[in-house]
Amino acid sequence: MTEQPVSGVLAAAGGTVGQAPEGSPAGHDTALAHDTFHGRAVSWVAVTIITIGFIVGGVGMVPHPTWWLFWTGAAIALVGFGVGAVAKMSEDWY
Repeated sequence: MTEQPVSGVLAAAGGTVGQAPEGSPAGHDTALAHDTFHGRAVSWVAVTIITIGFIVGGVGMVPHPTWWLFWTGAAIALVGFGVGAVAKMSEDWY
């Protein structure tokens, strides 16, 4: 089986390698390219709040349960879930 050239690179018959011209299938054609999607800022804020809640709740369980800290972490996570729901975070998919 022959080795396939990587995206954006053309291999000549002699083994030399060159850049693909703009708009070619091996290049970065806009019809073939997939735009990166990192989500909205409010989604990242919600995820950060949820993560902080889980960390606080987890710390409340080590080395023995400290229930007030665990429930504080759960409340923080619920606030994060609320922010995500209000921001319609689940609709951020492609």
